[in-house]
Amino acid sequence: MTPQELRTFCLSFNATVEDFPFSPEISVFKVLGKLFALTSLDARPLTVNLKCDPDDAVRLRAEYEGLIIPGYHMNKRHWNTVTADGDLPDQLVRELIEDSYDLVVAGLPRSERLRLDRS
Repeated sequence: MTPQELRTFCLSFNATVEDFPFSPEISVFKVLGKLFALTSLDARPLTVNLKCDPDDAVRLRAEYEGLIIPGYHMNKRHWNTVTADGDLPDQLVRELIEDSYDLVVAGLPRSERLRLDRS
């Protein structure tokens, strides 16, 4: 996956914005103000921090050792750092991004989830 493909895919989700709260080099993708993906699009290798179900996080780290690791500078129980331009299939990376978005949306108040459904 290229940096532009990663950016475009993250922005394809409903009510998603790209923000730069840490520095101009760090893209933070948020849904209704809540972070679901964090990446430095200029970094090599290209990695992205994604929210993950804790049980899935451990399984994915074991299955894709070295390509999916505990989230860098994040809560390691709930976040993974995924190498997006390595040996992982692009489809898997897209699924992990979508899962992260869905987990964040699921944690939003009901009124905000309903607002997303109407958008």
